[in-house]
Amino acid sequence: MTVLPAVTGPRAETPLWAALRRHGPVLPVLLLIAMLGLPLGAGAETEGSGGTGTLADAVSGLVVIFCAVRAVRYRQRPLTRTALVVLGLPVVAVAVAALGADSVSNSLVGMARYYQILVLVPAAVLILVRDRDDFRLVAWGLVALGLWQGALGVYQYLTGTGASYAGEDIRAVGTFGATDVMGMSTVVAYGLVCAVALALGGASPRVRLTALACAAGLVVPLALSFSRGAWIATAVVCVAQIVCAGLRRAVRLLAIGAAAAVVLVGGLGVGTSMLQERLSSITQVTAAPDQSVTDRYTMWAAAIDMWEEHPATGVGLKNFPAYRDSHASVALSAGSDVAGAGASFRRQPLLSPHNMYLLVLSEQGLLSLCAIVGAWAAMLVCGARRLVTAHRGKGGLDCALIACGLLVWQLIDFVYADIGGPSTVLTSVVFGLAAWWALAPAADREAATRR
Repeated sequence: MTVLPAVTGPRAETPLWAALRRHGPVLPVLLLIAMLGLPLGAGAETEGSGGTGTLADAVSGLVVIFCAVRAVRYRQRPLTRTALVVLGLPVVAVAVAALGADSVSNSLVGMARYYQILVLVPAAVLILVRDRDDFRLVAWGLVALGLWQGALGVYQYLTGTGASYAGEDIRAVGTFGATDVMGMSTVVAYGLVCAVALALGGASPRVRLTALACAAGLVVPLALSFSRGAWIATAVVCVAQIVCAGLRRAVRLLAIGAAAAVVLVGGLGVGTSMLQERLSSITQVTAAPDQSVTDRYTMWAAAIDMWEEHPATGVGLKNFPAYRDSHASVALSAGSDVAGAGASFRRQPLLSPHNMYLLVLSEQGLLSLCAIVGAWAAMLVCGARRLVTAHRGKGGLDCALIACGLLVWQLIDFVYADIGGPSTVLTSVVFGLAAWWALAPAADREAATRR
C-alpha cells in the first residue's frame, strides 16, 4: 500500500487560517470596535469624560501596546515625518494646557484622555492598517457595529424600552443607555457613512448592493435616535460623498432620494408626529428653542467668556465645570433629565459646553485650539488631495470616501458634541482611518494585497 506524504506548507492552510494571518495585525482594531457592542457596566463613563472608563477604553490601551510591541519586533519605522508632525501637534498643545489644571489628578486624567483619542489610538490604527483590504475590513466592522446598535435601538423604540423622550421611553440609544443618548446615533452614523461610500465605490456589484442594503437599514435607527445634530452631519456628508463620486450619478441619486422622501413622508405619511416635530425643530433653534438648546447656547456663551479671561492657555484641563456657574447666565438649568433604558429618573449635571472647539478653547486656550484644529485640517487637506487622485482612476475611491467622509462628519459633529461619553473611543478609530488615508505612504495605500 502506498503511503501518501503529509501535506505541509502553504497548501495545508485553511481559508480561515489564511485570512487570520493575512489580517492579523488589524484584528485588535476590530476587537476594539466589537467592545462597543457590549452592554455598559456600572463603571461606564458619563458626560464630560469624567468617569472611570469602560472596557473599550482598556482594550484601546492594549491595541496601543500591541502596536508598539509589533513595531519594535519588526524594527519598522512606524510613522512618516508628516504623520509625526500632524499627530505631534496635539501632544505639545495638551501638555502645555495640563500645566493650568487645578490639580495633578485632573491634569493626568485630562492628558490621558486627549492623548488616547487624538494621538495614541489614531497612530496605532494608522500603523496596524497596512493596505486597502485592511482598511475596508475595519470599515465593514463599523457598519456591522452600526447595524447591531441600530437593531437594538429599533427594538427599544417599538417596545417602549428606550430612553425617555417627550414623556415616553422611545428614544433609541442601543447599549449606551440614557446617560449617553448621542452614543448610538454616532455609531449608526459612522456605519451609514461607511456603507454609502462602499455602495458608491465598491469593487464589485455584490459589494455595492450589500453596502446599499446596509445603508438603507441604518437610516431607520438614525431617525429614531432623535439626534438633530447627527441627522444634519450625516445628510451633509452623504450628499458630499455622492457628489464626489460623480456629478452625473449624483444628480440621478439625489433626484431619486428626493422623490422617495416626498412619497414616503408627504404621500404615505411615514414617520411619527414626534419624529416630524423633531425634524421641523431644526429650523426653530433660534426662533423658539427648547430648554436643551437654551442650555447649550448658555454653555457656549460661558465657554467664550472663560476664554476671554484666559485667552492663551484657558482655565485648565477639566476645569470647565468649576468655572461654569460663575460665567453662565441664569438661563442655564441645573441639568438634563435622564430616564429610561433601564435607568431611573435623575438629573445629569452639565459638565461640558457640548462643543469640542469651545471646550478646547475654554480649557486650553487659543494656542491649543489652533494646534489641534490645525492637525485635523492638515489631515483633511491631505485626504482630499488623495481623494482627487483616487477619483482619477488610481483606485481606492471607496477608501477615500470613507476616510474623508468620517473626518468631515466628526468635524461637524464637534460643533454640538465633545469627547465625553463611552462611544468616544470609537472617535479615535475614525481619526486613525482618516490619518491612514491622508498620511500613510503611497505604497501602503496602493497595495491591494499583501502576502
